[in-house]
Amino acid sequence: MTYEIRPIGVVESSLVDPASAPKQGVEGAPDAWLAFDPAVAAGIGDLTIGDDVFVLTWLHLADRSTMAVHPRDDPRTPLTGVFSTRSSDRPNPIGLHRVRVLAVDGLRVRVSDLEAVDGTPVIDLKPVLDATR
Repeated sequence: MTYEIRPIGVVESSLVDPASAPKQGVEGAPDAWLAFDPAVAAGIGDLTIGDDVFVLTWLHLADRSTMAVHPRDDPRTPLTGVFSTRSSDRPNPIGLHRVRVLAVDGLRVRVSDLEAVDGTPVIDLKPVLDATR
């Protein structure tokens, strides 16, 4: 069985090399733009500055055959199955990034602390919910 995932946008970032990108957004990742497809304009219409959202990306440069990694690329750590790690190399390379909306400009949304490289497809956006929502 196969499933189709269609990108809804793309990351525009100063990061271009996955090897030099931070492992997590809070580890020094730059702000970046999410450029959305016009077909999903109504879906981003309620985003506002200050919103915390999860950006789901398709890590298109990942090695989909990798099943075990040294966490954080540290060879001193034991090999660990990818499903117990945040490694980008995995069978279905879906990235999960918690960011804050900094600006909304038409079909472009500026977000904080995004460790995805330039050109990474955006596949979904979801709000971070607190206990009251």
